[in-house]
Amino acid sequence: MGGQYRITGKKYPRMRRPRRHGRLVALVVACAAALAVIGWGTLQLIDIFTGGKKASAADSSAHCATGTAAQSSPSPGTAQALPKPAQITVNVLNATPRSGLAKQTADELKKRGFRIGRVDNATKEYDKKVKGVGVLLGPTSSLDSALRVLGTQLPDAERRTDARTGKDVDLIIGDGFQQLAQRAAADQALAGLSAPKPAPSTSPKGC
Repeated sequence: MGGQYRITGKKYPRMRRPRRHGRLVALVVACAAALAVIGWGTLQLIDIFTGGKKASAADSSAHCATGTAAQSSPSPGTAQALPKPAQITVNVLNATPRSGLAKQTADELKKRGFRIGRVDNATKEYDKKVKGVGVLLGPTSSLDSALRVLGTQLPDAERRTDARTGKDVDLIIGDGFQQLAQRAAADQALAGLSAPKPAPSTSPKGC
């Protein structure tokens, strides 16, 4: 070979391939990147299943609180102003063959605070023609006012209106009449008319 070193013998020295450090570095970097992506994804999942629920619960609580406050706020016109018994004049008319019912009923209504007008037999339109306990008759404007109040004294009576111009109302006693409602029950029903009714709940599920 021209130098001072010569190769002798039948074996030749093996030349080692250079180590490929580049591939190893790339593999390490790829593994690190993969681990980083997996870790980031795990954190996102944890945030979704914990933080997201907390935020949703907080929003729901705020919405429920707002709805509750809105429901608890008084609204004008919730309770309808109804006339008192002393402001209602009742004509008591007997449509049955039994005598004395109109006067007895009128006397009891007077004790309960109603003003009594005419006490007489029913007109031909109703005489002997009322099969139920009675008919409460008045002008159209009295259907949701005076007739409602009078209806607490005879709950099963039918309510009707006619074309009269006055404010008086009639209690026409029918064949099924026995007596007015018990005083305590009538007073309770009368008090219930003036009590405001709670508004229906509109809270979403989960509140």
